[in-house]
Amino acid sequence: MQYPDLVHFLMTAAFGFLIGLEVRAYRQAEEGFGGVATYTLTAVAGYLFYRIDPETLWPYTAVLAGFFGLYALYYRARLESGISLFLVLLCVYALGPLSVIAPVWLVSAVFVLLVFLLSSRRAIGRLMRLVNLYEFETLGKMVLLSAVILPLLPDHKLWAFLPLSPFKIWLAVVVISAISYGGYLAQKYLFPGKGYLVTGLIGGTYSSTATTVVLARKARQSASCEPEAGMVAATAVMYLRLMAVALLFNVGVGESLALPFLSLSAVGFVVAFLLYRRGGDRREPTAFVDKNPLELGTALLFALLFVVMMGLTQYVIAHYGTAGLKTLSFLVGFTDIDPFVLSLLTGKYGVHTGEITGAVMIAAGGNNLLKALYALWFGGVKETWRAALAIAVLGLATIVWAFMKFTT
Repeated sequence: MQYPDLVHFLMTAAFGFLIGLEVRAYRQAEEGFGGVATYTLTAVAGYLFYRIDPETLWPYTAVLAGFFGLYALYYRARLESGISLFLVLLCVYALGPLSVIAPVWLVSAVFVLLVFLLSSRRAIGRLMRLVNLYEFETLGKMVLLSAVILPLLPDHKLWAFLPLSPFKIWLAVVVISAISYGGYLAQKYLFPGKGYLVTGLIGGTYSSTATTVVLARKARQSASCEPEAGMVAATAVMYLRLMAVALLFNVGVGESLALPFLSLSAVGFVVAFLLYRRGGDRREPTAFVDKNPLELGTALLFALLFVVMMGLTQYVIAHYGTAGLKTLSFLVGFTDIDPFVLSLLTGKYGVHTGEITGAVMIAAGGNNLLKALYALWFGGVKETWRAALAIAVLGLATIVWAFMKFTT
């Protein structure tokens, strides 16, 4: 480039001017600490004083200290309530040096971020009123699970009785937690109060069993079949979720599950749609159960169950063979099946892909039978018999398919 200094200078001045305009709109007046000219000149000053001595930076640092002193006097005299605009001014002052030593995308990103924060004042205020502050703590837990704990774990086997390393065990926890957390956020913030059918569709991404219990209780108070449609839809989504998890951890099993699970899921969606239409398209508002599935205690419990299920599966296969695996799969279906399914997908048990596929299907079918019982128990026979029948038939079909195609 023939004139790099000119380009850096013009970019810095332009960004400072545009940010000054946003500051003016942010305050809705020219009163306060600086205006458009102030922010433009601050950006230019940052560039010039940096260029005077880019090695020691003493002119740049001296002017920066002067800004702090000037604002301290202004803050004391005017009793300003915050320092947000002063922090924006400091970022503007840093644009000049940043344009020289950093790539263009970083300077542009800082500019875009400042403009976004200034122009979205009201939107951010609405977001803070909408979002439970507890959600930010939960997001921090997700970062802790994935970006802090996971890289620290060793990726080699530590115990002879477990075929997986601690890294891969915790990776499974992170994947399941991320799927559950994503479904929870979608239901709470993207589709709040959109009806029982949507509750079932989204709830099935993180817990079809819990969703079935919630909707069964709602069925007692509902005049339509929509809660039943939501229960069946949650089960249909469960098939897709299990298939996606299988494809992530064991492609061979995931491919084997594709045909039966896609078929059974399609049947579930058709039944859910028919139940929904039977209610006359009357969508009722839902009372969302604000229970975040992403808890550190829940993640640790899942990891413990994962390890226990892996050891138990290895023991059963070693002593009772595939017949024992089938029995265990059916019994586990009446509990939380995710740790068991993950132990099947990630473990090395000396059984072929078909047996693992059949075990996953038997567990899913058994879990459907449990959900059918939950629907009748919590919702009442009269209110939920259609959904319970559909879920039970799907469960039996899943088990029969597993025995006919994938087990010997």
